[in-house]
Amino acid sequence: MRIILLGAPGAGKGTAAVKIAAKYGAAHISTGDLLRKNIKEGTELGKKAKEFVDNGHLVPDELVIALVKDSVGKIESFLFDGFPRTTEQAKAVDTFTAIDKVINLQIDEALLMSRITGRRICKDCAAVYHVDLLNGKDKCSLCGGKLCQRADDNEATVKSRLDVYKKQTAPLIDYYKQQNKLIDIDAGREAAAVFADVEKILG
Repeated sequence: MRIILLGAPGAGKGTAAVKIAAKYGAAHISTGDLLRKNIKEGTELGKKAKEFVDNGHLVPDELVIALVKDSVGKIESFLFDGFPRTTEQAKAVDTFTAIDKVINLQIDEALLMSRITGRRICKDCAAVYHVDLLNGKDKCSLCGGKLCQRADDNEATVKSRLDVYKKQTAPLIDYYKQQNKLIDIDAGREAAAVFADVEKILG
């Protein structure tokens, strides 16, 4: 099982990825996690990536691809979360591994905006809530920690991230559709309903 999760920021890729990894025993590969792991462990690729990160620059495609290729290795079952981001990265992936299915989490933009800007996170345990369900409460029901809004969970930042997604990542939908690997799922529903559809796809 080799899967790619596609979807705009806030569509629920991370939630779906955790559930897929747990149920199917697939390695959950996130480029952000890979970068942090390699930098922390001081690997050769990590040292190169750290130079870009420390200088406030984006890590170039060729380095990200090298990290992913190295992490995949001989793993039989994995899922990519947030990668590839561009058709160039997708073409590079095709040179070192075969992708079975690409699950595209579709969501209405207005709903996505409401979902992200209304998100509140516990400072202590990182539990996630939404203002619509808090009834004015500002404390975590799990640990009592204070709930806060992430600095980038505001309308201007979300619009900017969506613009980047539309320009860079949305073209992957057609790329994988042409390969007959793309499957659309309505991600505007409860997480349980979304994952039920994922289970039908993966069997």
